[in-house]
Amino acid sequence: MPVPSSVLEILNTQKVEFNIADTEKPKNIFGIPSEASKTVVKSLILRDNEGMVQIIFPRNNIIDLDALFRKLGRQFNGLPRTELWQMISAKNLTAIPAIPCWEGMPTLVDESLLKMDILQLESGNAGQVLQINQTSFREMIKSSPLGTFSRPAPTLPLTTEEDQDTIVTSIQRFTHRRIRQRLDETLEMPPLPETAQRIIQLRADPKADINDLANAVELDPCLSAQVVSWAASPYYSAPGKIKSVHDAIVRVLGFDMVMNLSLGLSLGKTLAPDVMSQEQLEQYWRESVYSAAAVEGLVTSIPRENRPAFGMAYLSGLLNNLGTMIMAEVFPPYFTNIERLSLANPHLPLATIEASLLGVTGNQMASWLLSNWNMPQEVVVALRQQYNPEYNGEHATYSKLIYVANQMLANRGFGRAIQTEIPAILYTDLNLDLKTAEDTIDNILESGTDLNSIANKLQN
Repeated sequence: MPVPSSVLEILNTQKVEFNIADTEKPKNIFGIPSEASKTVVKSLILRDNEGMVQIIFPRNNIIDLDALFRKLGRQFNGLPRTELWQMISAKNLTAIPAIPCWEGMPTLVDESLLKMDILQLESGNAGQVLQINQTSFREMIKSSPLGTFSRPAPTLPLTTEEDQDTIVTSIQRFTHRRIRQRLDETLEMPPLPETAQRIIQLRADPKADINDLANAVELDPCLSAQVVSWAASPYYSAPGKIKSVHDAIVRVLGFDMVMNLSLGLSLGKTLAPDVMSQEQLEQYWRESVYSAAAVEGLVTSIPRENRPAFGMAYLSGLLNNLGTMIMAEVFPPYFTNIERLSLANPHLPLATIEASLLGVTGNQMASWLLSNWNMPQEVVVALRQQYNPEYNGEHATYSKLIYVANQMLANRGFGRAIQTEIPAILYTDLNLDLKTAEDTIDNILESGTDLNSIANKLQN
């Protein structure tokens, strides 16, 4: 693939010698960066009320907005993903080139780059880098301010054995930061909702029937209305009018789906953090609905003899981002900073941002809470390992399903996950046909209007 013309023009004007090379794609967010990837240089755009600036830094680092403020006295924020994508796609690029003064922008350079003998500058085309030596790089940045504007991103934990200790330690760290009043509340997370308790009891009762489930759901008028609304959505194209939970079970969704849908909605409504804005709540429910629909579609495309339990898979998809809600509930003073830092570092997953600020991730918190609520281990594992495609322990099928569903959505521009290639082995492990899976996700995105309507009703 040729070097983008806008980049080539800058390099030729400055008479920079370079070699074109391919760079490895990140395989997953948990892997330890290779030595080669540590020399890759990334570029991002930040903005404040004075205008936009370009920042150049190591790809495996996280931009430190507080350090930028201390150095420059400017309160930068990242650009929304849609705006950033529009900017680069207008230039037929897939990323901001790590070329100083691209598009004439003022450029800030992280001084850690001066320690590298050979640098690999992202060219603007995915997977392609420009190799240059340190002498040439220093010549390119001679008019750009230097500073410590980033820090290494943490490597996320793979196992769950120490999750509880990590969570408690992280909470206790903040007692020294004037939020001691949150500690007792945090260590006593909300109890399992009464509706969820009734549904879990039904799950354990082999004699439970449709009437039992309908009665349990209808004891919660809000939940009942949501289930009926879900079934009546144009997404399911049910003939006639859906008048009751019983109708929703018999005519549209089925016993297993209504049980797990009700359980997921009940848990999602348990936490109502004041710190979350209307827009953030809308995003939460949108991501929940799309993930559940994607998992539903993928499971039904798996041959019957290889399918995992549909209800567990669906519930895992619906709760996949519960960690976001929990982080807002447990760490309200820092939730805004997490969101702000995530916007400024679109090259890093949300879990990495959480770990860098708090020492714990939303996934860890969510799986710990669900375990304390005695939720099925399939769901607990799915949420904990959903970003780790290399996990092959018990119930790995469910975590891999969420990973594939969310990553396929992300690769088509939906959600906050980083676009990256899905390992082919995952399709084999799940007995998924790649073409069928792609068609499934495409159909879901084509039904976006209907799914958005469902999400809006849930959020309200």
